[in-house]
Amino acid sequence: MKKLFLPLLLAFSIGAMAQGAPDLTPEQRLERVRTIYKGPLLAKAKLSESQADKVVAIIAETQAKMSPIMTDQSLSADAKMKKFEELREERDTKFKDIPLTDTEIKAVSDVLDEIRKNMQSNSRPRNN
Repeated sequence: MKKLFLPLLLAFSIGAMAQGAPDLTPEQRLERVRTIYKGPLLAKAKLSESQADKVVAIIAETQAKMSPIMTDQSLSADAKMKKFEELREERDTKFKDIPLTDTEIKAVSDVLDEIRKNMQSNSRPRNN
């Protein structure tokens, strides 16, 4: 259950980030994702430039697919979770096709999780 919950939580978080910029062109979305993700993918996941560029493109593509799901009021929460799980599986298959090893995919997932946590903590109101 825990293994299923964390990726779905990540999918919702990435979708929320994508939703925050719904009017971006594909090029603008790719640049936004590159700005947020590429540095950590190089430094923490230890990917090559080529691998990081491919991962960034896959993340941008996944976010573009998640955005309309997030805003679709006709879908139940369960239906959204199912669609996010399908997108996550599709994303992971594309990661393997780069090719990335299982260890590299785990490192990428860890980086995505860390970025999600940082974005969530930065979006919380602070008590001053």
